[in-house]
Amino acid sequence: MTSSGQRPFDRSLLFVTGKGGTGKSTVAAAIALLAAGEGRRVLLVEMDAKGSLADVLDTGPLAFEPRRVDLAPAARSAGGELHVMAMNTEDSLREYLRVIARVPLIGRLGPLARTFDFVADAAPGVKEILAMGKVCFEVREGSYDLVVVDSEASGHVVAQLDAPRAIRGLVQVGPIRDQTEWMLAILEDHRRTGLLVVTTPEEMPVTETVALVGRVRAETGVHVTGVVANRVLPRWFAGLDGQVFEELAAAPIAESGRVGLATVIDAAAAIEARRSAGVEQLGVLAAELADVDVTVVPEAFTRAGGRRVVALVAEHLADEWGVAP
Repeated sequence: MTSSGQRPFDRSLLFVTGKGGTGKSTVAAAIALLAAGEGRRVLLVEMDAKGSLADVLDTGPLAFEPRRVDLAPAARSAGGELHVMAMNTEDSLREYLRVIARVPLIGRLGPLARTFDFVADAAPGVKEILAMGKVCFEVREGSYDLVVVDSEASGHVVAQLDAPRAIRGLVQVGPIRDQTEWMLAILEDHRRTGLLVVTTPEEMPVTETVALVGRVRAETGVHVTGVVANRVLPRWFAGLDGQVFEELAAAPIAESGRVGLATVIDAAAAIEARRSAGVEQLGVLAAELADVDVTVVPEAFTRAGGRRVVALVAEHLADEWGVAP
């Protein structure tokens, strides 16, 4: 349980971001599974359309139209549902024009979408407003109990979160400005919306995480609900075990057929060095973000991938956040 008593996904909208390679898609999928396991109807949205969610959920390529994903029997018996979708410019523009602007459309939007891309490159926030509009619309309509967004990586997520405010600065009156107002009301409501940052206990991801939290707080009204430190190595040697290992590592090993022992000791020493460096980076994270809850997820140590790893991460988050089994 977090220090505030509110779990990160006890909201209507949760953005999950982090530096590429930290496992943000796996964490986003794990959170969606946890919420569905509690009987909630969940929409999981992939923003960057790289196919990461399809990989971690062991499903086929995702589309703009949400697809229902099979759940474990316990989640199904609780009444939970998990739907997954991926953003794309043409379909999000089509839905925006049809639902928000109420413009009837027939046929493909290829040329219009390409023109829109050209305009979007020149005006900040134009392309991002479609994606943000979609997720905020689902929250406003109450179509789902929770929308989990596998957001852009940490280098791009601020522009995404700030899109309604950027557009509001460009458009002073009219329906588009009105739409940014209700979107901002959702995004800046800390009870309804939160941002979870995923990192690993390494210098560059931790540095980016600290910088990102500062930018989100300075440039947006979105609440940073916590940080997940992923793939943290456990401590293997403590107390007397640690002393014995240090002696073994320091002692010369004779060349009498004990090459295997030397290899094992060298490997263990390398892992212990990684773990120590990780502990140091977790200390930096705690010092720099003292008011942010940090959840530690251990290294999975499995050759399996996809849904199996998601389930392992979900189990650990359930323990950390007090989710009933």
